[in-house]
Amino acid sequence: MTTWVFEGTVLPAGDTTRLTIGAGDPQSLPGRYAVPGLVDSHCHLTLGLGADGWPALFGDDFARERLEELAASGVSALRDVGGNRSVTLKLATTEDDSRPVVVAAGRFLAPAGRYFPAAHEPVAPEELLAAVEAEIADGATWLKLVADFPEVGPEGPIRGSAMEQTYETDVIQAMVELAHSRGARVAAHCNTDIVSELIRVGVDSIEHGMSLTEQDLETLGARGGAWTPTLCASIGEDPNETPERRARRLARAEQTAAMLALTDRYGVRVLAGSDVVGSVAAEVDLLVKHGLTVTQALVAASTGAQEYLGLTGDGNLVTYAADPREHPEILATPASVVLNGHRIA
Repeated sequence: MTTWVFEGTVLPAGDTTRLTIGAGDPQSLPGRYAVPGLVDSHCHLTLGLGADGWPALFGDDFARERLEELAASGVSALRDVGGNRSVTLKLATTEDDSRPVVVAAGRFLAPAGRYFPAAHEPVAPEELLAAVEAEIADGATWLKLVADFPEVGPEGPIRGSAMEQTYETDVIQAMVELAHSRGARVAAHCNTDIVSELIRVGVDSIEHGMSLTEQDLETLGARGGAWTPTLCASIGEDPNETPERRARRLARAEQTAAMLALTDRYGVRVLAGSDVVGSVAAEVDLLVKHGLTVTQALVAASTGAQEYLGLTGDGNLVTYAADPREHPEILATPASVVLNGHRIA
């Protein structure tokens, strides 16, 4: 057994201290700066690209490989917001200190023709409440609502189809009320202005949220709600994008930056999420470039997310050779990673 010893500055608080983790012979950890574990608050452990190039669900081995990658990057906990429920809910309800903690939503909740066919089993409006009951009964503490989406055919999104609301607002409200009565929370995929209605009926966490307004933030923050912008997925650069798509992406980035700068004023909990195309380190970098201070972004990726998800950083530490507040890019190259008391990198 080993006691891991860190001496330096622990972020986001910035306290200079000496930390010990474990019981046994003391051994010093490299690095002068540390965070008590990173949190990926919008992750899909079982979602990847199928043979046709569109998102599809995979199994336990795929999820385990993804967990190993996340752990090596310093992630000690994650919220899986949609995937193969037979895998993710088992991970969420099984203790295993060899991997990050998993908080899971189970399946994607979307009707037929409004999400990728190989990534979900359609849920008709009249079946939504029963589906919510089933997810919670099997261990889901979150529900993942696909609240708006383009029309999707057998081969993927139909070119030119509009992003539309997937369920009527009264159905969504009933879903949220049921989830809350069972002690669960609702995360909603949303990129259109229906976000205001979602917030009004009580959705807890807005995922993506490219159409949020200042009024939305005020309402969401008043009840302690969260926003996971997933900037890597929403405004990340695409080398193959057309000039029109680039213009739309830059407009989204400008709107998002304006709203992120207001989140602290209204008490909205910002969470860092990689989605399927990014990383926590890359997300922190983009959050800083789009309205947050470095400390706010670090909170979003560590202690703030732990608090919001009901977790702690006990037994976890990620150390760095340089100060992430001055060099956010250092988050991509940890000096060491201690996960649940065990050094894994």
